[in-house]
Amino acid sequence: MTDTDTPPHEEHQELPLLPLMNTVIFPKTRTKILVDEETGHMLMKDANSPESTLFIGATVHPDTDASEISQDTIYPVGNLLEISYIHKTGEGYMLGVSARDRIRITSVRSDDDRLYACYTPAPDLHDIDDDGVRELLHEIKQVVYDIGSAFQGSDHILGPVRQMESIDQVMGFIMPFLPVSIGRKQEILGTDSLRTRYLMFFGALAECREDISLRIEMTKKISEKSARSNRQAILREQIRVMQEELGEIDGQEQEDARYRERIMQSSMPDDVKKKALVEVKKLKSSGSQGHESPVIRNYLDLLLDLPWVTNDTKSIDIGQTRHILDQNHYGLLKVKDRIIEHLAVLKLKHEKQGSILLLAGPPGTGKTSIGKSIADALGRKYVRISLGGVKDEAEIRGHRRTYVGALPGRIIQGIRRAGTKNPVFVLDEIDKLAFSYSGDPASALLEVLDPEQNSTFSDHYLEVPYDLSDVFFIATANSLSSIPAPLLDRMELIEIPGYSKQEMFFIGKEHLIPKSLDEHGLAGQILTIDDAALRLIIDKYTHEAGVRGLKKQIDRISRYVSEKIVSETWTVPVVITSEQIPVILGKEVVRHEVAKKALAAGVATGLAWTPAGGDILFIEATFMPGTGKLTLTGQLGDVMKESANISMSLIRSRFAQSAFHVDFMASDVHIHIPSGATPKDGPSAGITLFTALVSLFTGKPVDPGLAMTGEVTLCGSVLPVGGIREKILAAHRAGITRIILPEENERDLADIPDDVRNELTFILVRTVDEALKEALGITLTKPVFQMPCDQSAAPVV
Repeated sequence: MTDTDTPPHEEHQELPLLPLMNTVIFPKTRTKILVDEETGHMLMKDANSPESTLFIGATVHPDTDASEISQDTIYPVGNLLEISYIHKTGEGYMLGVSARDRIRITSVRSDDDRLYACYTPAPDLHDIDDDGVRELLHEIKQVVYDIGSAFQGSDHILGPVRQMESIDQVMGFIMPFLPVSIGRKQEILGTDSLRTRYLMFFGALAECREDISLRIEMTKKISEKSARSNRQAILREQIRVMQEELGEIDGQEQEDARYRERIMQSSMPDDVKKKALVEVKKLKSSGSQGHESPVIRNYLDLLLDLPWVTNDTKSIDIGQTRHILDQNHYGLLKVKDRIIEHLAVLKLKHEKQGSILLLAGPPGTGKTSIGKSIADALGRKYVRISLGGVKDEAEIRGHRRTYVGALPGRIIQGIRRAGTKNPVFVLDEIDKLAFSYSGDPASALLEVLDPEQNSTFSDHYLEVPYDLSDVFFIATANSLSSIPAPLLDRMELIEIPGYSKQEMFFIGKEHLIPKSLDEHGLAGQILTIDDAALRLIIDKYTHEAGVRGLKKQIDRISRYVSEKIVSETWTVPVVITSEQIPVILGKEVVRHEVAKKALAAGVATGLAWTPAGGDILFIEATFMPGTGKLTLTGQLGDVMKESANISMSLIRSRFAQSAFHVDFMASDVHIHIPSGATPKDGPSAGITLFTALVSLFTGKPVDPGLAMTGEVTLCGSVLPVGGIREKILAAHRAGITRIILPEENERDLADIPDDVRNELTFILVRTVDEALKEALGITLTKPVFQMPCDQSAAPVV
């Protein structure tokens, strides 16, 4: 068909536009196009008859999304297409089309989700004679035969080519099979000169013939040197080499090729760069599809993501730090002073951190939030990991990369997450580390928390040393007893005590209530909890050293009020008084009936320390006819059992039987400590056990407002014990008014808040005789046996 056979079209005529994705159609050819149902319906609707219709076919630029098609994303030269038939298929409609003429698109518009285009004809420039066409057609067919002969089963391609009598037919039939880019195909289509267009097509065929010959030659050489088991790897290598030659390397390989450049531009130390470049070489040799490639990429990404140099060196502002600590935390003056001192040293040294802080105290006292406040004050990133229940050393040091699913340890993961080399890193609940067959994570932390070693911390996954000396580590714990001594030795201990009632009141009023109102949408004078109600909550509905339980009760009130407001039962503003607290929170949680009424003989009140704070305990004793047997119940530990035996031996050896009128050899004594399901241990109940037994034998009850603590020896000495602040605060919460303490614990009274100290009477004793005189108002007879004891040599417990 010649140009004279094609009827002329009016210039700038508008027809429907069909965007062609990854397809270039050449003139004078027939082809098939699969379209979706919606497009097929539109084409059938617009057709003058069911058999034919005209529309414009134009190719879309590669990597263009279907929703972004416009005149800027469509190649300007396309074809005027005529539909020969339309068939319904399972995937849409199959169009049989004939490419009639090349056209040039002048404008594109969208209407009702359809595209329309105006166009002008793009006539061919006939600058080649018929002899030249015949000669070039012969050469083109010869190249096609050469290419087809290299492949078996190519007759279905070569057969039709033999019957074709024009270059346009061969071009339209062969071009879809050639590994040529869409851009180059479109360049050939857009060439007006027939001579240039045919020569460009011939050049593309010749290049493909050379590439295929090279591929065949490479296949022969590689297959001669390789075993059958490596065939799959060889094929991947062939594909990669061909893609490099054709300039069609996929996105993953381009990303792999950029690793070297990124590593050389990074701030890694030289030894780390050397290690990373070795991994890049392994990645290149294994290929982008190798089974080790994902592991190597993950490792290189970790090396590139980790901060290797400290860039944000913000100056430490001591005044700002103190302001933030005072704003976020009420009380804790000694704790704040110790933190300020630590930061002042860092400011003067202009060096590494040098030490690791351990914040130890009961739950709910603000240990973790103090770490967050320090990060805010220093202007550093904040990272927190919980160590509770961690029992695998790999959680700290990471897994070796030889394991499936290997990951770096939590320390390196935290640094990567922070994105900076000097974050404030909180190791929460370090006292709850576990131990298993997988290793001891506490031992793995020795290197992390040792200022002399953590500059070269070794993570099994990382495989290169990492400097942790810029990290501000803060560990938290409830109890020191479960922390291994070597690990505890590497940290500087800051004890965070429990709060008094007055401190809880101010914390609740200034921090907890405003925060709860804001969280529940009640801020802005919608809800007010008066002071009497808050004190009632503290006295009757919380029994703790911290304020976590107080926050829960305040949240309960907020939720209750929110429901009433939403259901329009109450109107705003709402004021909660002490009379409403029992209605909202229910029955009282804290009860101390024993401390409010006269106790029977043989009962004494002791003070105990627990990881959750101080507490009071009641020791009960009774005796009955028997054979001198001592029975202990209440989940007592070995140390407390020893204290009971010491107290019993002290009574029997030092005091005459006439003082008690009890035959010890004919009586059984039973000592019980209530809350039998709770384990109890420690030496500080010694004086309480002794007093309870003396009260039992003399028949004199102990003052219910009196509590005591202290270790007793066989000499009758009362030795100092620990946890005095927590014990005294617990006694104050329970309504105790007098406390017997070892004389050497007098120095610990300086830590007691003034409001608590003013409401209590402290009795300092050195011997059990002084304690009995205060507790029972009695002086026993002269001891039967007198043991020489040097109390000054007694150790402090």
